[in-house]
This record gives sequence, C-alpha cells and structure tokens, in this order.
Amino acid sequence: MEKKKYSKRYCRYTEAKIEFIDYKDVDLLKHSLSERYKIMPRRLTGNTKKWQERVEKAIKRARHMALIPYIVDRKKVVENPFKLS
Repeated sequence: MEKKKYSKRYCRYTEAKIEFIDYKDVDLLKHSLSERYKIMPRRLTGNTKKWQERVEKAIKRARHMALIPYIVDRKKVVENPFKLS
C-alpha cells in the first residue's frame, strides 16, 4: 500500500500572530472543530502544543457558556446547529 502524502501543516495562530484566543469568538474556534463539533487533534489542525491547549480551553469554556453545543446528533447532522430554523 502506498502512503498518503499530506501537505505540511502550520499553526494558524502562530502565523496570524494572535495573542489570545477568546472563547466568545466562535468563528475562530470553528477551525478546530469537526462537523459534529468534536475537538480536532493537533495532527489534523497543525496547531502547536501551546496553541492546541489554549484552543481546547477556549472551546470548553464556550461549551460551558452554551456558545458551542456539546453533542450533535449522529443521525441528524446539521450544517450549522446555531441556525435550526
């Protein structure tokens, strides 16, 4: 079997020179979430360890404040769970 070649990953937050990840900025956090709103691992997002930990903390805070859902139903995957109408 042939190995797949992946493009080189880079840390989006280091490149943008972001100082702080705000948990209220849902658009910034969506980059690190899958379509079912699970936190994506570092090997897929390309984040450095420092920024991955900060992103995880911000996502968990946003979930606690009900800005991001904890679970999206497996049988009914919604494109954007914030707009259910």
